[in-house]
Amino acid sequence: MSRLLDAIPELYHRHIVDAGKEPQFFVLLAFLLTFIVVRFITHSIRAGRHIPGVHNISHGTMHIHHLVPGIILLLLTGYLSLALDPDYRSFIAIFFGIGAALTLDEFALWLNLEDVYWAKQGRDSIDAVIVFATLGGISVIGWPFFLELGRVLLDL
Repeated sequence: MSRLLDAIPELYHRHIVDAGKEPQFFVLLAFLLTFIVVRFITHSIRAGRHIPGVHNISHGTMHIHHLVPGIILLLLTGYLSLALDPDYRSFIAIFFGIGAALTLDEFALWLNLEDVYWAKQGRDSIDAVIVFATLGGISVIGWPFFLELGRVLLDL
């Protein structure tokens, strides 16, 4: 186990940092973490669990879906990535990943143009997230990282 823990930072540095893929890695990480947290929150709200500060957001009788702040974050980070110095890319990447997760988590809503989050069609959102995360993981981290990690795991 300690060999695995020793290998991961070295693989990260070689395949992410040295390859200049840290901003892309941060997009993927922020995307996955945000998706997990959002799904936990939405399931908790639906189950009636009380979590302080966690609730649906509405304006009058209108429910504000979380794809709304997601789209705003995508627009803002898109602009900032063009307007700011490249030194800020990793920071901007985190917020882009958050916005992408908030938006894709409600992919079924914008695909069907109705609130189907809890309906069978809501599964389309999970499928979209899986496709995005898989393609992102493969393109960002790359096959060599996964192959070397697999070798380390097999050697255990």
